[in-house]
Amino acid sequence: MKKEHEIVQKAYGEVARRQSSCCGPRQSCCAKGPAVAGQPVPEAELGLSCGNPVAFSHLREGQVVLDLGSGAGKDVFLAAQKVGPSGRVIGVDMTQDMLQLARRNAEKFTATTGLSNVEFREGLIERLPVEDNAVDLVISNCVINLSPDKAQVFREVFRVLKPGGRMVISDIVLERPLPEHLRSDQNLYASCIAGALLRKDYLSAITAAGFGKVDVLSDHLYANNGAHDHSETLDGAAASITVVAQKTSGCGCSCSCSQRE
Repeated sequence: MKKEHEIVQKAYGEVARRQSSCCGPRQSCCAKGPAVAGQPVPEAELGLSCGNPVAFSHLREGQVVLDLGSGAGKDVFLAAQKVGPSGRVIGVDMTQDMLQLARRNAEKFTATTGLSNVEFREGLIERLPVEDNAVDLVISNCVINLSPDKAQVFREVFRVLKPGGRMVISDIVLERPLPEHLRSDQNLYASCIAGALLRKDYLSAITAAGFGKVDVLSDHLYANNGAHDHSETLDGAAASITVVAQKTSGCGCSCSCSQRE
């Protein structure tokens, strides 16, 4: 496990133990926003998100969904309601405390909805514990920026997606390079900023992994809100984006000919 993994695991393990935002009393890219409508397990909302990928996913009953860095299960449970009893949602997380919390929340989810179509697996998003060509959709919410090897994450996503499958991810990207002393700040790393890629490099890494057309569905600039000691430096330096990309189906196009919306 790399140093960056250890930083994130320590920070988010503490989040799970105290069930509060990773940013403590401050705010950041993962500042807690309004609860998502229809969340069957309110305890799964820990304030770690920077978007709502499920809202952009056009999920259908029977689909198989994979959530990278699933945390307490917020997006897993939202997706599971949409794919229904004939579908399945898999959450992958590397932090034991988060997995324990998510599995407890899964019991509440089943008690509330009657659905038992979710599971949580331990693993790194750079080495997903999922077979090839296994899922219809991959989602992630403010997690890939925490990986030390984002290009490898996108290659893994491409591997596990079925031909014609899609990736819908919300994440943080940089609008300009950060000073070196901020890039090495562990608190900023765990808060989603220091490890982020420049926008063009992030989108290029998705294309390089083999995906067809990449579209930015939402785009919000990070604003100075006094969240960090370096707020002035960070003002306007990052953005929260939601991106969709598709694994080519083999028909020569970047769409799924059999799964068009």
